[in-house]
Amino acid sequence: MPISHPSPIAIVGAGLGGLTLARVLHTRGIAATIYEADASADARAQGGLLDIHEDGGQPGLRAAGLYERFLALVLPGEDAKRIVDSAGRILLDKPGQAGGRPEVRRGDLRRLLIESLPADAIAWGRKLVRAERGIDGRLCLAFADGTSVSPELLVGADGAWSRVRPLLSATTPAYIGTTFIEVRIDAASCTPDMVDLIGTGTLMAVAPEKALLMHRYADGDVHGYIALDKPPGCIAAEFDDWSPRLRALVTLADDARIVRPLHALPVDHRWDSMADVTLVGDAAHLMSPFAGEGANLAIQDGAELALAICGHPGDSAAAIRDYEAAMFPRAQAAARQTAGNHRRFFGPDAPHSVVQMFTGA
Repeated sequence: MPISHPSPIAIVGAGLGGLTLARVLHTRGIAATIYEADASADARAQGGLLDIHEDGGQPGLRAAGLYERFLALVLPGEDAKRIVDSAGRILLDKPGQAGGRPEVRRGDLRRLLIESLPADAIAWGRKLVRAERGIDGRLCLAFADGTSVSPELLVGADGAWSRVRPLLSATTPAYIGTTFIEVRIDAASCTPDMVDLIGTGTLMAVAPEKALLMHRYADGDVHGYIALDKPPGCIAAEFDDWSPRLRALVTLADDARIVRPLHALPVDHRWDSMADVTLVGDAAHLMSPFAGEGANLAIQDGAELALAICGHPGDSAAAIRDYEAAMFPRAQAAARQTAGNHRRFFGPDAPHSVVQMFTGA
C-alpha cells in the first residue's frame, strides 16, 4: 500500500466543522489537509437552509475571518415561521427577525469555506475505509484508492457514521424513531393557494406523530420534509384526515424522495481524551435537527479546536484536552435541548407544544 509523506494534521471530512478547523488554522499559518470522500465540491446537493446562531456559528465564522462575507450570503426574512394544525388553522405566524439567527443556504456557506482555503488543502476523492494504529503506535489512514497517510494529529469531521470515531469510542448512533422524507415541489407546480399557505418562511404543519416542514425559496421551488414518528409506510395515507391544502404538499412532491431515518448519539456521549485524535461536529455529538444546533456546533467545534491547537504549539495533547473540556458540556446541553424539542414536535400535545416552544410560553 503506497504511503504518502506524513501530514502533520489530517482532517477527515469537508463538512462545515472540518472546513472551519482548516480555515482558522490556515489564517494562523498552520497547514492541515482535509481528506474528503466526494470527488469534488459539487458532487452532491448540500441540503437546505441553516440558521447560524449568534452564540454558536457566528463566533466561529468571526474566528475564521469570514463573518462579513457570511453576511453577504444571508437571506433576509427567511427565518419566518408559521405553525398550523392538521386543519390548516394558523396557530403562530412569526415574521423574520433581523440579526440573531440569520438563514443561509448550507451549500453557499460550505462554498465560502472551501474557497477560503488553498486549492491543495482538500484532497478530493479520498474515501476513508479504515483508521487504525500500527504496531508502533502511529496513526494510519487507509483510503479506498489504495493510498494511506500517517498524520501526527487526526480530527474526525466525517459525520454520523464516522470511521474515525471508533479510535475513541465504541458508541454508534441509534435510530430515534423519526423518519424524514425529503421532498421538492418545483415552482411550476406551486399553486397560488400553496404559496399563500406556506408564507414567506418555513411552514410547520404539526400533529402528534407527524409533521410537514416546508420552505418556499425565492425561485419559487418548495423544499422540505414529511416527518413521521415511525418508519414510513404509505405516506399519503398518513395524511388522509388532514386539510386538502396540506395534503397537496404531500401529493404534489416529486418522485425523487429521499428517506432519512434520524439517528443520534447519546446525550452524554464522551470519551477518554487521547493525545493525537479527536472529533468535531456530528462525528462527536450527532443529534436530531429539532434545535438547529448541528451546523452551529460543528462550526464552533472547528474554530475552538483550531484556537486550542494555536494556543498549545507543539502540544496536541493539551490542545485536545482544552477543546474537549469545553465541547463535551456544550454538546450535552444542546443534545438535551434537542431531545426535548423532538418530544414537543411529536408528542400528544402537538401542535400546541410546538407553539409554546417558539413563544416561550
